[in-house]
Amino acid sequence: MAKKIIKEPRYIFESSWEVCNKVGGIYTVLSTRAKTLQDKFTDKVIFIGPDFWEGKKNPLFKENKTLLAKWRKHALQYDGVALRIGRWQIPGEPIAVLVDFKPFFEKRNEIFGWAWENYQVNSLNAYGDYDESLMFSWAAGKVVESYYRFFGLTKEDNVIFQAHEWQTCLAALYVKRYVPEVATIFTTHATTIGRSIAGNNKPLYDYLDAYNGDQMAAELNVEAKHSVEKQAAWNVDCFTTVSDITGKECVELLDKPADGILMNGFENDFVPFPAAKFNEARKKAREVLLNVANTLMGTQLGDDTVIITTSGRYEYQNKGVNVYVDALNRLRWDARLEKDVLAFVMVPAWMKEAREDLKVALKNKKLDGEPMGDPRITHVLHEQEGDKVLGQLNWLDIHNRKEDKVKIIFVPCYLDGNDGIFNMHYYDLLIGNDLTVFPSYYEPWGYTPTESVAFHVPCVTTDLAGFGLWANSLKNGMSEIEDGVKTIHRSDYNFDEVSDSIRDTILKFSQFDKKQVNAARKNAAKVAEKALWKHFIAYYYEAYDNALTKRDERLNK
Repeated sequence: MAKKIIKEPRYIFESSWEVCNKVGGIYTVLSTRAKTLQDKFTDKVIFIGPDFWEGKKNPLFKENKTLLAKWRKHALQYDGVALRIGRWQIPGEPIAVLVDFKPFFEKRNEIFGWAWENYQVNSLNAYGDYDESLMFSWAAGKVVESYYRFFGLTKEDNVIFQAHEWQTCLAALYVKRYVPEVATIFTTHATTIGRSIAGNNKPLYDYLDAYNGDQMAAELNVEAKHSVEKQAAWNVDCFTTVSDITGKECVELLDKPADGILMNGFENDFVPFPAAKFNEARKKAREVLLNVANTLMGTQLGDDTVIITTSGRYEYQNKGVNVYVDALNRLRWDARLEKDVLAFVMVPAWMKEAREDLKVALKNKKLDGEPMGDPRITHVLHEQEGDKVLGQLNWLDIHNRKEDKVKIIFVPCYLDGNDGIFNMHYYDLLIGNDLTVFPSYYEPWGYTPTESVAFHVPCVTTDLAGFGLWANSLKNGMSEIEDGVKTIHRSDYNFDEVSDSIRDTILKFSQFDKKQVNAARKNAAKVAEKALWKHFIAYYYEAYDNALTKRDERLNK
């Protein structure tokens, strides 16, 4: 049998709201994968993002006014698109184009009319960030068209345009309409309606095959976003998502199976190397975590304390913060626990400022053995009385009393190195943990557990997370903490079982001897190695081939 000819692109355009804009997990997907693509398609990979800095310096973007200068001028004069062109300040330093989309608001009604007439995208009930996102998306489509025409590209150049999330769907539809020679890919990292169902505390999984996506979009007031996402899924050359579990959402809620799964890899160049440097970083992280905790609570927790963290966006149910706190409370009352457990909730909330009393105490190296104010939180919040983490701690009567074997500290800020208390980046603290827990209810992939195992920190996740399902696939069964990743079965209605399983896993890990701990850490690192982009990039090449093949079929009709 003849070997299949793999169609390979010469130019790749990718558009996302998170290009040079660090918001969430998609930023990690794009920024860690960029070097792999840049190495293969040098300066033929162009990322398109929104430019809303209005003259202020973007620390993630370095403008180069001589780079593609003639095209930039042409784009403004003939296509009405104002661009800034430069390099994304990430490994590989790929070309990034930031587009000013604000001028297109004047044509908003005309653009929405075009979307309805050509693709039945319903924008009537739009609100919030929909208008802004679609104006950016329209501008991104024009960027691709302008570049293609200016440089005289043809079908033989095998140009790919990949749109990420609903915010860039209109760009894919625009490109298909006006530059049909470009092969289009749309990647949904989480369906709009799936996230909305889960976020509104409705059971998603047990009733998934009974939900009608269009009906639920109307009920949950996300019709416009759902509409543009669904039309993109149906109209692009290759529709993809990031995990099998999100693929099921696509089938049931978008009525369209994904053409491929693009699992989220990463690069481990942020992990200290060699071993001496790694061990030094881990030691420093533990010292800082324990020092802040002991200063805040008036305790003397030592290095044999089991340090645990959960982190991510403040989606209390979707990220499983509620079940994490509940499990820690159950562990608190477990007579089998012998070691102290220090558990952090590192979830950015509506933070006002670092606690001044804690800042002063840390500076003065306070060691009087007395707790400070509320010994459960490191920063001051706006409307602190309404916070969900503190509310659950109050409900469970968790106040970090000295006799408690389990203590919980809420760190409600972005750990960017300038938070006022730790003054270290998240990664620089993550390495000091013994265990991490991410018991997600809704998690299309899950970068937090991926990052954890990269630092040789075993983690707990669930089989409702793409990463958890993938970890299970490595073992052909349920992954256990000895394997570096503990995957817990989670459904719509087994909260208690999940909580008990987290409690039991932490307890089990706390009872490991040094040899068992080291083995689990080594296995965590092995899992991380399997998730590097050098392995996962193959799925993208398959998607490119698929999209180009479908494009050819479309053009030859």
